[in-house]
Amino acid sequence: MAESENIVAETAEKIFADLADAQTINRDKKGEWKAPLWQALTEAGLPLSWVPEECGGSGASLAEGFSVLGAAGRFAVAVPLAETMLAGWLLAQAKISSPEGEMTIVPASPKDKITLNADGSLSGRARGVPFAKAAKHIAVLASDGKGLSIALVDAVKCRIEAGIGLGGDNSDTVTLDKVQPVTIKPAPKGFDQAQLMLMGGVARSLQIAGALEAMLEISVRYSNERVAFEKKISKFQAVQHNLARLAGESAAALAAATSAADAYANATSFGDELFLEAAAAKIRCSEAAEKGGGIAHQVHGAIGFTNEHILHRYSLRALAWRDDFGSESYWAVELGKLVANRGADELWPLVASR
Repeated sequence: MAESENIVAETAEKIFADLADAQTINRDKKGEWKAPLWQALTEAGLPLSWVPEECGGSGASLAEGFSVLGAAGRFAVAVPLAETMLAGWLLAQAKISSPEGEMTIVPASPKDKITLNADGSLSGRARGVPFAKAAKHIAVLASDGKGLSIALVDAVKCRIEAGIGLGGDNSDTVTLDKVQPVTIKPAPKGFDQAQLMLMGGVARSLQIAGALEAMLEISVRYSNERVAFEKKISKFQAVQHNLARLAGESAAALAAATSAADAYANATSFGDELFLEAAAAKIRCSEAAEKGGGIAHQVHGAIGFTNEHILHRYSLRALAWRDDFGSESYWAVELGKLVANRGADELWPLVASR
């Protein structure tokens, strides 16, 4: 990790440690912790990390932004930080300046499409949009049938139906009915919805990997505190075996996510190699979220399922993040299509391309 990445990651870690303590948040039923956390993140320039300075952002590198997302996952942060970062990144592709405040992106699923009408308005419906209710603006990728455009939309002009995801965060349905955007510009040549979804997939992969790191730490600590039959449960072979499995899932997720992030950070163009890295990371991290979350709850027993315990903040969000920007089953199919289209002789060169 470069020195600048260290500084950005350390800044994020300090903010989260000071203002996003899981136990404190768990006890706060009114959500009063959110405003101070968002203000601190904004003052540090983290929500607009991927926005160039000329577009109103911090001008941080992709690698620096990815390090922030990993830290956010380790704290299971329930504010639209990743969504605002992705929205700013999308707007920056068309050199559209990012406004202040929370943002999200539409569509958030590969199957949803937004249409650019002849009069310049936007129409369509997007499901499972994270934190749409909390967003002040929405970055939209739309098609007129001939090409793609990127638009900045005022959230109050959209119809937003509130929904709650598995982790307890907003996962809303956004309907645009001939909405006139604040700004709209053509997307760069070659840019498509798959690139947006895969970028979101890498972000979610890093968050899942971070959450699994936290679940492993929490589970190991609990196993060394909990006493059964007059000895710590960490001394039982079955518990040791489960913790080793959880460590393996956490390590696999972290390796896949950081490999994809590194590929994106150093890429000069989008190609099959990036597709492979991002899709594989989303698939492997999503699988790890399921297996790792189950193991962590097994180690904790009944107490891990209670609302009073912090474990569910990590396990449920990791499971919820599996479906954002395309589930692992969707990307497994798409990755299979890519490999099949290239042919058997091209599989190993593709896998070994990095």
